[in-house]
Amino acid sequence: MDSCCTNPSHDLKPSSFDQTQAVEDRYGAAAASKEPCLCTPIPFNKKYLEIIPDNVVDKDYGCGDPTRWIQEGDTVLDLGSGSGKNAFICAQIVGNSGAVIGIDRNSQMLELATSALPFVANHLGFSNVSFFQGSIHELDSIQMNGLPLVEDTSVDVVISNCVLNLVNPSDRNNLLSNIRRVLKPKGRVAISDIVSNKVVPLKLQQDPDLWSGCISGSWQEDEFLNDFTSLGFKNVEFAERSEQPWKVIDGIEFRSVTLTANL
Repeated sequence: MDSCCTNPSHDLKPSSFDQTQAVEDRYGAAAASKEPCLCTPIPFNKKYLEIIPDNVVDKDYGCGDPTRWIQEGDTVLDLGSGSGKNAFICAQIVGNSGAVIGIDRNSQMLELATSALPFVANHLGFSNVSFFQGSIHELDSIQMNGLPLVEDTSVDVVISNCVLNLVNPSDRNNLLSNIRRVLKPKGRVAISDIVSNKVVPLKLQQDPDLWSGCISGSWQEDEFLNDFTSLGFKNVEFAERSEQPWKVIDGIEFRSVTLTANL
């Protein structure tokens, strides 16, 4: 078992840490200095990385490649866009007729992503990526213009890469309903994330390292599929599922998957 990012503090009490702040602190630091054991990196198509700055690529933390399910002309919503790598890959696939929207609440990650916008646009010959600050479970939050952060039925596909597990379980219903709300008819999802084969006990959920490390906030596998089915999605499946677990903690297997589905 890889010991990286696995230092559970089983004696922590429920109020001993703030989940949101733990994620903010860890990803803020990871935007400044690469953290090699955050999530489980996988290879991407090198041709899409050539026009993306190295510091963006190096500070991307994910567990899959949801960009493989993007099509030319799509309007893409990237939840938890981080350094912007996935968004910039999508920008190349969707082309000038498509658009990419990245949402992230971490200021340091947003600064990293937005700083790369001119560089990528210059190489593409057009600009089709926008980044906004916000929580991914609050896409319906009303902005100063009187409109929600992401409007109803405005995107073709929602992607995310190892971020949904960072959302507090109490906010998951809002997260899921917002994903459904922003999709156009026949919209799609491609969600790469970490799932568990058993229910994650409270003692692990209360560990800030395990939570911010994309581990103890994991959905249980069956529930992940069922939750999207319950939203009215069709063809809900794990298009990719790692055979070997990424981590095994207290007998619980944590592995990477990519869930795909359509309306």
